[in-house]
Amino acid sequence: MSGDGAHERTRTALDLLAKGELTVRGQVREASNAVLYCSVAYEGEEAACVYKPVAGESPLWDFPDGTLAQREVAAFELSEATGWGLVPPTVLRDGPYGEGMVQLWVEADPEAALLALVEEEEAGEGWKAVGPAQVAEDRTALLVHADSPQLRRLAVLDAVINNGDRKGGHLLPAPDGHLYGIDHGVSFHVDDKLRTLLWGWAGEELTEEAVGVLAALDGRLAPGTPLAERLAGLLTGAEVAALRERVAVLRRTGRHPVPSGQWPAIPWPPV
Repeated sequence: MSGDGAHERTRTALDLLAKGELTVRGQVREASNAVLYCSVAYEGEEAACVYKPVAGESPLWDFPDGTLAQREVAAFELSEATGWGLVPPTVLRDGPYGEGMVQLWVEADPEAALLALVEEEEAGEGWKAVGPAQVAEDRTALLVHADSPQLRRLAVLDAVINNGDRKGGHLLPAPDGHLYGIDHGVSFHVDDKLRTLLWGWAGEELTEEAVGVLAALDGRLAPGTPLAERLAGLLTGAEVAALRERVAVLRRTGRHPVPSGQWPAIPWPPV
């Protein structure tokens, strides 16, 4: 999602999300935290959105309480800074149940295939291998994901934000062909927490496009810049410093990261 038209649509969506009247319509019950399906209306415009109140966040042993909503907004900020538009418009605001994250709802295309289990030992053309998956007590299959430029961009973004929970259900291919990633509450930890299904490019050289984006992002994250100031209101100083270091490491190595071996590489459940 690039260009002046896309930028203007994002600004309009942000205004709607931040200033509109939020009405709860239902709840996404399979989520581990409170996730409310809402409508938001402002100056004659209306859209569907997701509202995740801070009060509904489940405590985590490795993340400070009450910080997941801010991390979701920080992920949107980083996505916008790359120019890739991989995270739906997201704001932090007051709602019916207090402060929370509000994000534009994206209706995924059910026909889009991004992940698969195959019986072969190697991924076929157009696919990248993640690794073996137990599909029955006595049977494994090869987990693969699409060899897609948009998925590859998302893998780079996940490495930048240190996403600890990139599941299949967090990938939303829109009907217009654009790919979105959602659920970034467990990101930006100072320790290596990268857990993802997008390991197909592990160890491979970054694309020329990604190298350029990371160089630009390095500059935008410098202390005192507008992006750095916005992130300072969402993350701790140590988390922002760790973010800068991850960008620096990616630029220095020029390669996609590989699993550290100190943390489960694939989230569970993976969907």
